[in-house]
Amino acid sequence: MTPGPAVPKAPGAKPVLGHLGTFLRAPLPFLRGLAAHGPLVEIQLAGERVLVVCDPELTRAMLLKDRIFDKGGPLYDRLREAGGQGLASCPASEHRRQRRLIQPAFRQALFPGYAGIMTERLDALITGWQPGRRFDLSTETRSIAADIVVSAIFGTGLDPAVHSRLAGDFDILLAGFTRHTLLPKRLRTMPLPGNREYLAATDRVRRGMTDLTTRYRTQGDTGGTNLLSLLVAARDPESDQPALTDDELVDQAVTMYSAGTETTAGAVCWSLYLTNRHPHTLRRLTTEVDDVLGGRTATWDDLPNLRYTRQVFNEALRMYPPGWFLTRDTTEDTTLGGYDIPKGTTVAFTPYLISHLSTLYPQPERFDPDRWKTDGGKPQVPATVFGGGARKCIGDEFALLEGVLMLASYLSHWRLD
Repeated sequence: MTPGPAVPKAPGAKPVLGHLGTFLRAPLPFLRGLAAHGPLVEIQLAGERVLVVCDPELTRAMLLKDRIFDKGGPLYDRLREAGGQGLASCPASEHRRQRRLIQPAFRQALFPGYAGIMTERLDALITGWQPGRRFDLSTETRSIAADIVVSAIFGTGLDPAVHSRLAGDFDILLAGFTRHTLLPKRLRTMPLPGNREYLAATDRVRRGMTDLTTRYRTQGDTGGTNLLSLLVAARDPESDQPALTDDELVDQAVTMYSAGTETTAGAVCWSLYLTNRHPHTLRRLTTEVDDVLGGRTATWDDLPNLRYTRQVFNEALRMYPPGWFLTRDTTEDTTLGGYDIPKGTTVAFTPYLISHLSTLYPQPERFDPDRWKTDGGKPQVPATVFGGGARKCIGDEFALLEGVLMLASYLSHWRLD
């Protein structure tokens, strides 16, 4: 059998570190430039060989083969430190069972109820701002998104002090996540202040979520409609026993909290940043919000009339997707795009790179919400932003719902400069 062609290597690798220095200094320009070298490109990250998929069709093909290209690599090693084997990080062998058990919590009939929680929390938090106040919008938005997700998971009665501790620890995790993903193990494990703080926050998150889920299992209302009550109530169809163990409940709670907070908060902040840099877009957006909401907080019933708000949110997701660099482990010898890929190879795909290909999106650096105009059809989402295949994000519609309600409500109550 004739071996396939060699995967082209990205130029500029340095001794020992490879491309790690460039990746850490300016990751987005580095990723954008990879597509010029081929549909599949090899980079080196401190001795780790990573093949980056730079073509939308090859990305789709890889995502559809989720048992061959299984979730793994440094990114998922870090996710599992806090989130265990949750739906976002578990191997393919476990994914289908978990997905089947968790899917009922994301059925469409429940979304008006989730929207009601979002509206209630947005109204309580946004209307408390003061005119003329200056604050870090990303921190504030992440706090609000975390409040919404915690309320959706545990219900609205969670002790605010507990929520505040959780939010603080997750902030530490998110701030150090990329560094801990990319650094070699011996540097991650050195007793440096940043490493100690990160590992301590990881432990506190895990213990905090364990306490909450244990308490909820014994005292909570398993007939409720929040996410955790639905997971607690899930039964194994064969034994009629609880479908998820206590550890699995913790894994899912941590996964939902982390995924549902940073994704939405980041996209809302980019939406506001981009519209403020494009006055015509901002005028269109605020006109729609004012006409539909008239100064009140957005609700489920408003969504059909917030079409341009959804377009703006989608375009921000395209330009700055939250999960911008994701890895897979190859579980057997295989091929992709005519290239031989040995078992054990780390393969990465990058929604950011795909979203900036001119073949998919003309003038990709241009902020243009009208790319997503639907003329009454079902709204689309940017390619690969929520993954694909069997591992497509289960909470994609939840994130889009939360993002549009949040963006519209911000602009209904306030003008943010």
